[in-house]
Amino acid sequence: MEKDQTQKTTAEKIGAFIERKNLLLSMGGEKMIQKQHEQGKLTARERIGLLFDPGTFQEVQLFVKHRSSLFGLAGKEINADGVITGFGQVNGRVVFVAAQDFTSSGGSLGEMHAQKIWKVMDMAVDARKPFVALNDSGGARIQEGITALHGYAGIFYRNSIASGYIPQISAIMGPTAGGAVYSPALTDWVFMVKNNSYMYITGPDVVKAVIAEEVSHEELGGPMAHAAKSGVCHFATENDEDCLNRVKTLLSYLPDSCHSPLPVVPCTDSADRECPELDAVIPDKATRGYDMKKIIAAVADNQEIFEPHEFWAKNVVVAFIRIMGRPVGVIANNPRFGAGVLDVNASDKAARFIRFCDAFNIPLLTFTDLPGYMPGTQQEWSGIIRHGAKMLHAYSEATVPKISVVTRKAYGGGYIAMCAKGLGADYAMAWPSAEIAVMGAEGACNVIYRREISGAADPAAKRRDLAASYEEQFNNPYFAASLGIIDEIILPRETRKRVAALLDAFKEKVQTRLSKRHNNIPL
Repeated sequence: MEKDQTQKTTAEKIGAFIERKNLLLSMGGEKMIQKQHEQGKLTARERIGLLFDPGTFQEVQLFVKHRSSLFGLAGKEINADGVITGFGQVNGRVVFVAAQDFTSSGGSLGEMHAQKIWKVMDMAVDARKPFVALNDSGGARIQEGITALHGYAGIFYRNSIASGYIPQISAIMGPTAGGAVYSPALTDWVFMVKNNSYMYITGPDVVKAVIAEEVSHEELGGPMAHAAKSGVCHFATENDEDCLNRVKTLLSYLPDSCHSPLPVVPCTDSADRECPELDAVIPDKATRGYDMKKIIAAVADNQEIFEPHEFWAKNVVVAFIRIMGRPVGVIANNPRFGAGVLDVNASDKAARFIRFCDAFNIPLLTFTDLPGYMPGTQQEWSGIIRHGAKMLHAYSEATVPKISVVTRKAYGGGYIAMCAKGLGADYAMAWPSAEIAVMGAEGACNVIYRREISGAADPAAKRRDLAASYEEQFNNPYFAASLGIIDEIILPRETRKRVAALLDAFKEKVQTRLSKRHNNIPL
């Protein structure tokens, strides 16, 4: 029987498939790609090429297309429906991705665009692998109406369900406005690219129309606005390449899921290495600041620190380091800024980091040097009680190994909040320079010896004498150590050696909490 002349051969079908696939792979076409490059931005496919190990990316649902016929969409082709989804390997480990492409209809999110993202997020959860979103979109596809909003809702739902189960990272590499900002806010980590990205609920035009305030895109929602003022952005990066390289660095510290082992890298450092420079890091003058990052770096493998929130709430440092190749989360007061005091933003910053590390089995190392919580009407009216309680809650619920080191001041509620022994620290240490007390010597004497001071012939001299006596008795680590509240007093130079030994001892730690639906953290 002769072949029907209208029936295509297998070779013709394959050729047609390749032609159609190549068209879809071209996304917005040469002109739009050129425009993207002129703005200093890469396309979604170029970004994927930089993120994943060469030749490992596998695309998912390339042929999905919108099905709307309203407002001129009938017959309009939007290649890949404006988003590339799939998976591949990043430094040899599987990661799932959704990358919006501004060249293809502005990367606008409609019904099927969203469902492609739903699909790859569901795959990431089922596979127990990290999910990365590369955002570069004009927002909701207005022509599709409520289906676009429904699409966002499904993404937010999946972000929330996956929280604490798999790591979720958002890289803002272009505009992100309106409802689109909430998916990044629900993920664990947010990266932004300087000069080319911004996030806000309402743009400058709406702000001007509603409250008559004039503000630029950059001032309202640029990377440094969110990195230094709002705390929404964890990493403000220089360009697309820098952003993707730092995403890869972050992934190297994280497990695939909450059920996966921590990634361990070969270590060229020594567990027995002493840090003699730490013996001189604490200034002789109690009110003088110093850089806590020097202590963190000294303890870390090869002096390497990876620091989120570098520009926000600088009075507290949170950072990832490795000790003997294993990831460790560090929380530390930084006396260079506000004496390391805890305020609303610092409390939020620390609590969020503590909970992330605990969710993914990353041990916690805390360095304490602070006079307490920030006083004043501004802090009280901003809810320092509620925000400060987040740290207490986060440390208390954490079941990972928790090691604390008091380097200098540890006063009052601030001492407790920085993972005190009573808050669940597995091992609490202090340097000889530590001052552990309810409050500073002079303040304590004003309370305890009020009558003696006021009745003295020279109240100032009497206060100095009593304060000196108080300091001798309490402003040191020995009283706390005598009661077992501090487990050990160590030389500063021995800090890495002791921490490494403790982390090794506690690496199989298992601790359970009461069975319940979930905690009610003071949000």
